[in-house]
Amino acid sequence: MSERYDYDLIVLGAGPGGYVAAIRGAQLGLKTAVVERDKPGGVCLNVGCIPSKALIDQARIFGESAALAEMGVAVDKSRLDYRKVFRKSRAVAAQLSKGVSFLLKKNNVDYMAGSARFVTAHTVSVDGQRTISARNVLIATGSRPTQLKGWEFDEDRVISSTGALMMEELPKRIVILGAGAIGVEFSYVFSSFGVEVTLVEMMDRILPQEDHEACALLTKSFSQKGIKVKTSTKAVGCEKGPAGLKVTLEGQDGARETVEADKVLVAAGRTPNSDGLGLETIGVRTENGYVQVGDHYRTDVPGVYAIGDVIKSPLLAHVASKEGEIAVEHMAGHPCAARVDAELVPFATYCEPQVASFGRTEPILSRAGASFEKAVFPFRAIGKAVAVEKSDGFVKILFDRESKEILGCTIIGSEATELIHEVLLAKQAELTAEELAVMIHAHPSLSEGVMEAARAAAGAAIHI
Repeated sequence: MSERYDYDLIVLGAGPGGYVAAIRGAQLGLKTAVVERDKPGGVCLNVGCIPSKALIDQARIFGESAALAEMGVAVDKSRLDYRKVFRKSRAVAAQLSKGVSFLLKKNNVDYMAGSARFVTAHTVSVDGQRTISARNVLIATGSRPTQLKGWEFDEDRVISSTGALMMEELPKRIVILGAGAIGVEFSYVFSSFGVEVTLVEMMDRILPQEDHEACALLTKSFSQKGIKVKTSTKAVGCEKGPAGLKVTLEGQDGARETVEADKVLVAAGRTPNSDGLGLETIGVRTENGYVQVGDHYRTDVPGVYAIGDVIKSPLLAHVASKEGEIAVEHMAGHPCAARVDAELVPFATYCEPQVASFGRTEPILSRAGASFEKAVFPFRAIGKAVAVEKSDGFVKILFDRESKEILGCTIIGSEATELIHEVLLAKQAELTAEELAVMIHAHPSLSEGVMEAARAAAGAAIHI
């Protein structure tokens, strides 16, 4: 390291992209520092992935209490204390945030609390009070909930995903704008705890980027749970009164209806945290707030890299982590890929039933003129799924008609977010669907659905 730099690497942000990059950099011998303006772990650990999954798990337990009644056990749901649910989610977040602090310290990464701003390409000011320098700087500042005009957050009646996670009392009625993963997961949580939920999506289906058949099945499941799903619909107005909110919805045909609610959750995407960093000072290009990068996540400015939600890539913690590893491995001269392979990124939505996928979907393959087939195996034909009363769902594998190469996969059903990785590993290892089919799977297990879908690709499924 040149004597004129304090560090080999400064990471701006300690979320799942930043802290993983910092630790990997330290492992590769880079003297590393992290600057974080909030808490270690970023949005994911503190007000995102982790606390939301704690809520989802508790919602599942509460929602499945009817099964106890079938055993003769009386359950008084009226005694629900949501504050205890909230506190448990916060305890989990706090525990893991402390874990990140421990890992950074264990790997000799210097941690600095404060807001960072570029002075030069190699120099960063922390809260305007301290200046540090590095050969390389990695921007990993993440994102925040997007505000829509007319639906600005007050975190009281119009709330963001952060506000939803920090609620200590449940509303009786809520309208959720946006049916991506965040909107869908909160719909499941609130509905499970007895809240009247109206889920509104401008596109023609919920989870618009997912397989259309999986979306249809999830919509049916949500409707059976009492969630009012409004697709091809937009919210055009909100009247705030002492008794609550009156939200005006407009369908594709122009017809309008009014839905009464106590709160509105706006889950319409996220905005990159690129402002306030002084990027214009050093010449880093942005487009609509997203930092522009090339291979290895380098910006146009030598020594400055960017990863995660602050660049135009999937807004997923695991993507940010991998991008961070690639960036610091490149800095250290370690062999690495140029970028994350988009077709090997798993997507996961943690409602019930769960939805998970990777690769290309049928519409994308059709538009590209690809020669492909699909193999589908239903959960209702999996012995374990029937035994545990989780028979809604299917495994769908898309594969090349000639080579049998796996092109994509969607799983909807119990533990889909775990099951998807078997097919993804096969894809990464360049196995064909037929090669996946010959592996012996334990019986009874949900993963037999993966085996049977792979067998179906060869016309040899046994249980359908």
